[in-house]
Amino acid sequence: MIKRILVKFSGEALAGENGYGIDTQILNYIASEIKELVDNGVEVGIVVGGGNIIRGVSAAADGIIKRTSGDYMGMLATVINGVAIQEALEHIGLDARLQSAIEMHEIGESFIVRRARRHLEKGRVVIFAGGTGNPYFTTDTAATLRASEIEAEVLIKATKVDGVYDKDPNKFSDAVKLDALSYDEALNDHIRVMDDTAIALAKENGLPILVCNMFQKGNLLAIAKGDMTHCSVVK
Repeated sequence: MIKRILVKFSGEALAGENGYGIDTQILNYIASEIKELVDNGVEVGIVVGGGNIIRGVSAAADGIIKRTSGDYMGMLATVINGVAIQEALEHIGLDARLQSAIEMHEIGESFIVRRARRHLEKGRVVIFAGGTGNPYFTTDTAATLRASEIEAEVLIKATKVDGVYDKDPNKFSDAVKLDALSYDEALNDHIRVMDDTAIALAKENGLPILVCNMFQKGNLLAIAKGDMTHCSVVK
C-alpha cells in the first residue's frame, strides 16, 4: 500500500458538463474517492487547477491583460476550487486543511511544508492552492513541486482518460495507450503528460507520475494498493 500520495485534479473536471463553474455532484464524488484512501490509511495531498473559472494564458491572449496578472487570476481561481474541495471533504466527515501559496489568512493557511507534513501525519487531507505562488508556472508544476516537498511516493494526475496515449484518443480512433514510459520519452517525444517543467522536476526527484481516469470509481484506491491496470506510469 502506498502511504502518501498527491492527487492533481484539473479545474475543468470540477465543471462537469457545464464546462464552467463547479458541479457539486462532482465535488461529492471526488470527496468520496478521497475518503476511500483516507479510510485505508493513505495520507493525501491535493492540488487543483483553475481552468473551470479562468486560465491565465487564455486571459492574457490578446494582450489587454498582462501574462503575470492573468496567471495571478488563475492562481486565485485555484483557491476558489480549493475552498470548494475542502467543504466537500468536510461534508463527508474528513478533516481537511487548505494551504495557499498566496497569503489569505481568512481563507486558508499559508503554505508551510512542515505544517503540511504534520497535517498529513495526523490523517488530515491537505489541499494546496495558489499554484506555486509565481506566474509562468502551471498547476502541473505546482503539483510536482508540492508532491516532492511533502515526500509523496507518487503523483497521480486524475484526468478524463485512463492513461497516456500517443495522440488524442478523443480525436483519433487509432490512438494507442502507453502503459509505461520514461521521463525522457515523455519529454523528447512531446507527449503531453504534463508540461515539460513538471516532468523535469519529477525526473530530478524520482517522483513517479501516474495518469488515470478520475471518473472510474475506486481507481485511486486501486492505485494506492499497487494495481496499475487502469493508468499509465511515467518514471
